[in-house]
Amino acid sequence: MRILVVCGAGASSTFVAQRLRTAAAATGLDWDADAGTESAVAHGGHDLVLVGPHLRERLAMLRTLTSAPVVVLPDDVFADREGRRTLLLAQSTLAAAGEAPKGTP
Repeated sequence: MRILVVCGAGASSTFVAQRLRTAAAATGLDWDADAGTESAVAHGGHDLVLVGPHLRERLAMLRTLTSAPVVVLPDDVFADREGRRTLLLAQSTLAAAGEAPKGTP
Protein backbone atom coordinates (compact mmCIF):
# COMPACT_ATOMS: atom_id res chain seq x y z
CA MET A 1 0.00 0.00 0.00
CA ARG A 2 1.44 3.35 -1.02
CA ILE A 3 0.07 6.39 0.77
CA LEU A 4 0.89 10.01 0.06
CA VAL A 5 0.45 12.56 2.84
CA VAL A 6 0.15 16.07 1.39
CA CYS A 7 0.70 19.43 3.03
CA GLY A 8 1.69 22.87 1.80
CA ALA A 9 5.46 22.52 1.93
CA GLY A 10 5.89 18.84 2.77
CA ALA A 11 7.25 19.47 6.28
CA SER A 12 4.32 18.69 8.58
CA SER A 13 3.27 15.81 6.35
CA THR A 14 6.62 14.16 7.06
CA PHE A 15 5.63 13.71 10.71
CA VAL A 16 2.22 12.30 9.80
CA ALA A 17 3.71 9.91 7.22
CA GLN A 18 6.33 8.66 9.65
CA ARG A 19 3.74 8.06 12.38
CA LEU A 20 1.46 6.30 9.90
CA ARG A 21 4.28 3.97 8.80
CA THR A 22 5.06 3.17 12.44
CA ALA A 23 1.41 2.44 13.28
CA ALA A 24 1.00 0.27 10.19
CA ALA A 25 4.16 -1.71 10.99
CA ALA A 26 3.01 -2.20 14.60
CA THR A 27 -0.14 -3.88 13.29
CA GLY A 28 1.77 -6.05 10.82
CA LEU A 29 1.02 -4.01 7.71
CA ASP A 30 3.78 -3.48 5.17
CA TRP A 31 2.64 -0.02 4.09
CA ASP A 32 4.68 2.82 2.69
CA ALA A 33 3.70 6.40 3.52
CA ASP A 34 5.48 9.30 1.85
CA ALA A 35 5.21 13.02 2.47
CA GLY A 36 4.85 15.49 -0.35
CA THR A 37 3.30 18.61 -1.73
CA GLU A 38 0.29 19.03 -4.00
CA SER A 39 2.46 18.52 -7.08
CA ALA A 40 3.28 14.96 -5.94
CA VAL A 41 -0.38 13.93 -6.32
CA ALA A 42 -0.18 14.16 -10.11
CA HIS A 43 2.84 11.86 -10.23
CA GLY A 44 0.52 9.00 -9.29
CA GLY A 45 1.37 5.56 -8.09
CA HIS A 46 -0.33 6.01 -4.73
CA ASP A 47 -3.21 3.94 -3.42
CA LEU A 48 -4.43 6.70 -1.11
CA VAL A 49 -3.83 10.42 -0.69
CA LEU A 50 -4.24 12.04 2.73
CA VAL A 51 -4.48 15.84 2.64
CA GLY A 52 -3.56 18.18 5.48
CA PRO A 53 -6.53 19.99 7.02
CA HIS A 54 -5.20 23.38 5.94
CA LEU A 55 -5.62 22.30 2.29
CA ARG A 56 -9.28 21.35 2.69
CA GLU A 57 -10.39 23.90 0.09
CA ARG A 58 -8.11 22.24 -2.50
CA LEU A 59 -9.70 18.79 -2.11
CA ALA A 60 -11.85 18.87 -5.26
CA MET A 61 -8.89 19.95 -7.40
CA LEU A 62 -6.60 17.30 -5.89
CA ARG A 63 -9.16 14.60 -6.64
CA THR A 64 -8.96 15.48 -10.35
CA LEU A 65 -5.24 14.63 -10.33
CA THR A 66 -5.47 10.99 -9.26
CA SER A 67 -7.70 7.94 -9.39
CA ALA A 68 -6.77 7.07 -5.79
CA PRO A 69 -9.10 8.02 -2.93
CA VAL A 70 -8.29 11.48 -1.54
CA VAL A 71 -9.39 12.45 1.97
CA VAL A 72 -8.74 15.37 4.30
CA LEU A 73 -7.04 14.60 7.58
CA PRO A 74 -8.76 15.79 10.78
CA ASP A 75 -7.82 19.16 12.25
CA ASP A 76 -6.12 17.49 15.22
CA VAL A 77 -4.03 15.07 13.14
CA PHE A 78 -0.77 16.39 14.60
CA ALA A 79 -1.91 15.33 18.09
CA ASP A 80 -2.04 11.71 16.84
CA ARG A 81 1.42 10.91 18.18
CA GLU A 82 1.29 7.17 17.51
CA GLY A 83 -0.45 7.45 14.15
CA ARG A 84 -3.22 5.05 15.17
CA ARG A 85 -6.10 7.37 14.31
CA THR A 86 -4.48 8.21 10.99
CA LEU A 87 -4.10 4.49 10.28
CA LEU A 88 -7.77 3.90 11.10
CA LEU A 89 -8.76 6.75 8.79
CA ALA A 90 -6.64 5.26 5.99
CA GLN A 91 -8.10 1.80 6.51
CA SER A 92 -11.70 3.02 6.62
CA THR A 93 -11.21 5.20 3.54
CA LEU A 94 -9.77 2.28 1.60
CA ALA A 95 -12.56 -0.02 2.77
CA ALA A 96 -15.20 2.52 1.71
CA ALA A 97 -13.52 2.79 -1.70
CA GLY A 98 -13.60 -0.99 -2.06
CA GLU A 99 -9.80 -1.26 -1.95
CA ALA A 100 -8.38 -4.45 -0.53
CA PRO A 101 -5.65 -3.45 1.94
CA LYS A 102 -2.36 -4.45 0.40
CA GLY A 103 0.42 -5.49 2.71
CA THR A 104 -1.81 -7.39 5.11
CA PRO A 105 -0.07 -10.47 6.47
